Amino acid sequence: MSQGASYAAAGVDIEAGDRAVELMKEWVAKATRPEVVGGLGGFAGLFDATALTSYRRPLLATSTDGIGTKVAIAQQLDKHDTIGFDLVGMVVDDLVVCGAEPLFMTDYICTGKVVPETIAQIVKGIAEACVEAGTALVGGETAEHPGLLEPDEYDVAGAATGVVEADEVLGAERVREGDVVLAMASSGLHSNGYSLVRHVFFDRAKWQLDRVVPELGTTLGEVLLTPTRVYAKHCLELIQELNGDDEKPLHAMSHITGGGFAANLARVIPDELSVRIDRSTWTPAPIFGLVGLLGDVALPELEKTLNMGAGMVAVLDPSSADAAIQALAARDIPAWVCGEVTATPSGTVTLEGTYAK
Repeated sequence: MSQGASYAAAGVDIEAGDRAVELMKEWVAKATRPEVVGGLGGFAGLFDATALTSYRRPLLATSTDGIGTKVAIAQQLDKHDTIGFDLVGMVVDDLVVCGAEPLFMTDYICTGKVVPETIAQIVKGIAEACVEAGTALVGGETAEHPGLLEPDEYDVAGAATGVVEADEVLGAERVREGDVVLAMASSGLHSNGYSLVRHVFFDRAKWQLDRVVPELGTTLGEVLLTPTRVYAKHCLELIQELNGDDEKPLHAMSHITGGGFAANLARVIPDELSVRIDRSTWTPAPIFGLVGLLGDVALPELEKTLNMGAGMVAVLDPSSADAAIQALAARDIPAWVCGEVTATPSGTVTLEGTYAK
């Protein structure tokens, strides 16, 4: 007599999923805020919105994202506790550019086979990054998709909700001629352009992740898996410091992700103005030059794919630039003035000159 079909026989292990939840509870408990109601295990995460009553006109902001093919590097190295920073950074730093404080986040992990220890390591990274961002991890979902993904494959995504006062929203309408552009250093590639990066290093150059690269000072794998810098909490504090009075000199911010420096900054520049960026004001980390050299990638292609060493940008009155640089330096974020807003109508961003050596 043949055995009847079952979920387990089809490749889905519910017990493994339960075990993963138990392992991750410790980390999720750390990523909380006073407004979180209840714990892990419910059908929905609960967040007490009473605090919003103190706002004059609260606007909710929301963002969702993943980390692209960088997950392939984590899987190849069997190191899963850092990509959470990539996920959280991609999501909450899209919120903070409008001035919103990220309140809570949820995640989604899809895998070919649930390995509880691996799932727990992924969530550990997400939770630690949420703590750094000042946001709560209120829930998530782990899904097992046998036949769609290989047993050791997974993908992650997340969504976050934040809040900002309506009259304090940052954006293009605040930007003025004469404003300066302040770049904040990235930790490396962050989580964009990895399809190009992997093609260059693995398909063209035939390099391995354990290759020690003198220009990088370590292995290729370690550099490629460097976590994304999470700017949210530091940027919020900067906004509060600079815009605490009526003058509000910090006018706009831009998260430099897919599309590169120029395209992302242009999203917060009004049509009647434009921006000139001076490449000579900074030196991109060696990994960017290696991608260009080994892949014979033209500079315009590099710049529209990678962050080139600047992961976040602020547009502000020049009188506040030094204070902003000092405030960010105190938070271990190198920052520098890299350009200016001009009266030329176009709404575009132009990069000029040559990167410093």
